Amino acid sequence: MGSLTIGEISGELIKKTCWIAMAAHKSPEKHYLVEKSSEVLISFPGSWSVGDWFTQQPFGEMKIDGSELLCPKGNDKVATSLRSIGRDELASANKGFLTRFEMILAKSSLQTEVEKAIKEKKKIVFTGHSSGGAIAILTTVWFLEHYLKPGKTLMSPLCVTFGSPLVGDFIFNHALIRENWSNFFLHFVMRYDIVPRILLASLSTVGQELDQILKLLSQKAMFPIQGSVREASTFYTSVMRNASAVASHAACRLMGNTNPILETVASFIELSPYRPCGTFVFLPGHGKLVVVKNADAILQLLFYSAQLCSENQLNAVAERSLNDHLGYLSELQGCLNWQNVVQLDHLEGLPLSSSGAAAGNIATNIALDDLGLSTRARLCLRAAGEHEKQKLSNQQRMDNKRQEIELGLAKLEEYKSKSALCKVGYYDAFRISKYEDDFKANVTRLELTGIWDEIIEMLNRYELPEPFESRKDWIELATKYRRIVEPLDIANYYRHAKNEDTGSYMYKGRPRRYKYTQRWREHGLRMPVGSSAESCFWAEVEELLLLYRTADPGAFEVIRERTINLERKLDEWIRSNQISNDVFLKGSTFTKWWITLPIQHKSVSPIQGQINREI
Repeated sequence: MGSLTIGEISGELIKKTCWIAMAAHKSPEKHYLVEKSSEVLISFPGSWSVGDWFTQQPFGEMKIDGSELLCPKGNDKVATSLRSIGRDELASANKGFLTRFEMILAKSSLQTEVEKAIKEKKKIVFTGHSSGGAIAILTTVWFLEHYLKPGKTLMSPLCVTFGSPLVGDFIFNHALIRENWSNFFLHFVMRYDIVPRILLASLSTVGQELDQILKLLSQKAMFPIQGSVREASTFYTSVMRNASAVASHAACRLMGNTNPILETVASFIELSPYRPCGTFVFLPGHGKLVVVKNADAILQLLFYSAQLCSENQLNAVAERSLNDHLGYLSELQGCLNWQNVVQLDHLEGLPLSSSGAAAGNIATNIALDDLGLSTRARLCLRAAGEHEKQKLSNQQRMDNKRQEIELGLAKLEEYKSKSALCKVGYYDAFRISKYEDDFKANVTRLELTGIWDEIIEMLNRYELPEPFESRKDWIELATKYRRIVEPLDIANYYRHAKNEDTGSYMYKGRPRRYKYTQRWREHGLRMPVGSSAESCFWAEVEELLLLYRTADPGAFEVIRERTINLERKLDEWIRSNQISNDVFLKGSTFTKWWITLPIQHKSVSPIQGQINREI
C-alpha cells in the first residue's frame, strides 16, 4: 500500500478536489466555492437546465471566436491558441457551457480570486462535478491563455473533473496537446456514468428524456436514484446509439478505411463534434483506476466500457448509469490509498483476449476485462495506438530531411551572395533567369518545394504529432525557408505574368506552404496576426509597380498610403535582419522604381539613407 499520485497530483489532493466538487454540486445557487490551503481550489456547480447544455440544434457547439475571453479580436491581436495552425481553423466548444463561464467571470469575483492566488504564488486547481467540470475546463483554458506567460505566472494550473461532459471538438484537443497544456487536465469517469457521454448525442435524439434526467441528477441527495428505470433505459439507449456511431466512424478512420461509402453515410448521419481532451481516469470499480492519455482511445472507451453485454442488463445498467454519476466520492475513498493503477500506454500491443495476454501484460489485461472490453474494442484501442505510432514515425522521417533542407537553403544563400556581387539582388536575377546559376537555383527551389509541401500536407491531415508544431527548431527552419525561397516563387509568378490570368500573388497565388509557415512563426512567437509578412515584400512591390505604371502621369496619390506603409515595414524588417540589404542594390527593381517617386516623398522616407548608401 502507498499513496497514489497521478501526474502532478496526489491521492489526497484528488480526494480533496472531489469533496469540494460534490459540495459545489449541492450549492447550485453559488457561482463557485473556494478552499484555500497550500493550494487554491476553485469548484464550480453544475447546471441542470437543458438550455445550458444545448443552446441550439443539433449539438449546441460554437466556434470560439464567439468568445472575446478565449479569442480576442482586433487586427493587432495575437491569435487564440485554440485553433489549427495548419488549416487556420478555429476550435469549437459547447456554447451553453461557454456562456455560463462568461457569466460567472463577469458577475463574480472569480478573476480577483485567481489573480490573488497568482500574487501569492499558490497553485490553482479548478474542479467541478458534472457540467461544473465543463466550466472548470473552460476556466483553465482561459487561465492558460491569459496568465501562463512570463511576466504573469509560470505556475501551471490543474483542472480535475468528475463526470464532466465533453466540452470541445477535435481541434480543441489538438491545440491543448500542441501547446503542452493537455497534462494540466485530469478527468475521472465512472465506468457507466452517462454524463460524459451525453454530448455524443444530438438534442433531437435525447431531448425528450434529457430534461427529466437532468432533474434526477440535480438531486442533492446521493444515490441511489429511485423510480427512474424507464426514463433511464430510454435515455441510456439513445445516448449509446449515438456514441456507437461516433466511435465506429472514428475507428474506421483510425484503421485507414478509405471506402467512400463511409463518408456518404456520415453525410446523412449527424455525428457529434465533441472529443475528449486531457488525461482520463476510468473507474471500473473494485478500487481500480485505468489511466488513458490517447484521445482516440478515450473516445472508444467512452462507448465500449459502458456497452451492454446483453439486453437483459439494460435496466440495471441504465439505472447504474445515473447512480454512477453521483458515486465519485465514495468510489475514490476506496481506491486512492492503493497502488492499483494501470496506465494504458503502448496501445498497439494490447492483448486481444484474456488468453492472449503475455506475462508483462497481465495487469493491463485485467484492467481491460474490468472495463468489459470486447475483442472489437481492443482492436479499436490498438488502432489508436498504431495511429499515434505512425505519427511519430512520420516525424522521424521529416527530421531526417532536415539536413537536405539545410543543404538546399545553403545553395540558395550562395546564389543570393553571387547575385549581390553583380549589383543585382537574387530576386531580380531569378526573375530574369538568363544564366546557368538561375536554372540551378530553380531546381533547388523545386526540390525544397516538394519537401515542404509534403510536411504541410501531413500537418493539414494531422499526420504528425501535435507537439511538432511547437518545436522551436522547426519554426526557425520554416522561417528561414520562407524568407529565402518565397521571393523566388514571387519572381517566378510575375515573370510568367500569372497575375494577369489568376490575380495578384497575395490574394490568388500564394501557396499554402508560405501561409502556413508564416502563421507558424506568428503563433510560436505570440505575434499579432499577419505581422510576419516580410517574405511577401516583393509581391507588394510588384503590385505597386503595376499600379504606378498604369496610373495617370504623376498620380502618385493612388499608391501613396501603400508606399508609405511598405517603406515603414521595410525599415523595420531591415533593422531586425528579416530582409537583407540587397533590395537596395543599384540594379534592384525596387530601387529603380523608388528613385522615380516624387522628391517630396523621398526626402522624408525612412529608407532614403539606406538607398543612398547603396547607389
